[in-house]
Amino acid sequence: MTISNGDAQGLLPTKAEIQDFTTALEVLERDYPTRDGLDVDALLDSDKHGALTYNDFLVLPGYIGFPASDVSLETPVTKRISLKTPLLSSPMDTVTEHNMAIHMALLGGLGVIHHNCSAEDQAEMVRKVKRFENGFILDPVVISPKTTVAEAKELKSTWGFGGFPVTENGTLRSKLVGIVTSRDIQFHTSDEDPVTQVMSTDLVTAPAGTTLAEANEVLRNSKKGKLPIIDKDGNLVSLLSRSDLRKNLHYPLASKLPDSKQLIAAATVGTRDYDKQRLQLLVDAGLDIVVIDSSQGNSIYQIDMIKWVKKTFPQIDVIGGNVVTREQAANLIAAGADGLRIGMGSGSACITQEVMAVGRPQALAVHSVSSFAARFGVPCIADGGIENVGHIVKGLAMGASTVMMGGLLAGTTESPGEYFVSSEGQLVKAYRGMGSIDVMEDRKTTKAGKEGKAQNAGTARYFSEKDRVLVAQGVSGSVLDRGSVTKFVPYLIAGVEHSLQEIGVKSIKALHENVNNKTVRFEVRSGSAQAEGNVHGLHSYDKKLYS
Repeated sequence: MTISNGDAQGLLPTKAEIQDFTTALEVLERDYPTRDGLDVDALLDSDKHGALTYNDFLVLPGYIGFPASDVSLETPVTKRISLKTPLLSSPMDTVTEHNMAIHMALLGGLGVIHHNCSAEDQAEMVRKVKRFENGFILDPVVISPKTTVAEAKELKSTWGFGGFPVTENGTLRSKLVGIVTSRDIQFHTSDEDPVTQVMSTDLVTAPAGTTLAEANEVLRNSKKGKLPIIDKDGNLVSLLSRSDLRKNLHYPLASKLPDSKQLIAAATVGTRDYDKQRLQLLVDAGLDIVVIDSSQGNSIYQIDMIKWVKKTFPQIDVIGGNVVTREQAANLIAAGADGLRIGMGSGSACITQEVMAVGRPQALAVHSVSSFAARFGVPCIADGGIENVGHIVKGLAMGASTVMMGGLLAGTTESPGEYFVSSEGQLVKAYRGMGSIDVMEDRKTTKAGKEGKAQNAGTARYFSEKDRVLVAQGVSGSVLDRGSVTKFVPYLIAGVEHSLQEIGVKSIKALHENVNNKTVRFEVRSGSAQAEGNVHGLHSYDKKLYS
């Protein structure tokens, strides 16, 4: 319908046009009682369409009545813990170590640290995540007056920061005598000198009992890098860092627990007895969420592990998986799982469906499990098959609260490993599935347990520790450079916000509600429709996704 320019201002519709508009709505309501497209149950009717994955369907547009900036992406990852964005990085040894985990948490998501390493190394990665951003640092690294400049430099290299309080005994709750900073030791020529020769003694402190808001104000006005908190006798009890103030300013979405200024830390363990010892180290390092890592989560090993964790560490949230059916999910929920990972054979480096003939197309798997788990208040992670923003949105539309990405993040600066130039002259990083032969044979990075058995995340994840012949369920390869997650993840977030705007919902919760009440509709895509929806008919093009 066009708007007439016949009125005085050329802005208002005529009576006839108003009638046309009213008639269109009346005709729609009278003659088209069912909405365009398919509801989610009709979409996933496997008798009609077969089992679908993300590329096989589209979400139909809704009514836009709000800006994309109004969209909220806050969502639960477990029963007790929510994130500001629905994005997780996969616990793969070419995707998530402490650097990825830190930056995913800063950007509002969550990085899950892999366990294809020694328990001590994994615990150290968790510790680095927890130390990265704090309110009051209750366990600061403290040095003594006898510490040398060389030792202080080594500590800086180890911890990634160079500001250390100096106390009489070199411990917390000992009298504070000074602070050593990176600037103090950077150009000092004699490494054997004690830190007392270079440390700052002109200190600004705050008394014990000072609130975080008050301490932040003192630190802001002091122009110092650190604010020691001392008791009435001058003993150091905690520390506040200026760098944390900057982080709070630049990363407002950062994933933190309500009662803590520290980033949320998540990591995986397996299901064997030695994994209980590993988990103890992780908990001691500050772990918040443990993900029980298995390609097929419906096993007596995982059920027993979940029960043991919930009994031994009730403060830790447990995510179980992987599952693709309601029956699998029911056993893990009954065992006490606080969240579930959904996906089997859908990852870009996974060949489980091909080799084992076991698995399920991801869209159907996510909807089947998440709709069941929602009855028990258990959030679900759509793990695998995510290639772009559209796949993230489809995973959420199928009922997932969050999505987990591996290959999509493996080429970023924050993923483990070094870049190299491929034979085609492109900058790439190595990427491998945790079921690949490379991972299963890579025992040199793992430690032996009490029984002398190799602890390898690849073999344990696929129940292959005792196999004489290793059967791969993943591949090794490389992925193109994607730059830093500090630019790539905000692009993903903005893309999801705009997509929900086009669907006509303001939040992930509203998306789930409108899918369930059949307001959000879908359409199956044929092969030709998929080709039509991608770039076609061009001689050449540059597919630049964000700037």
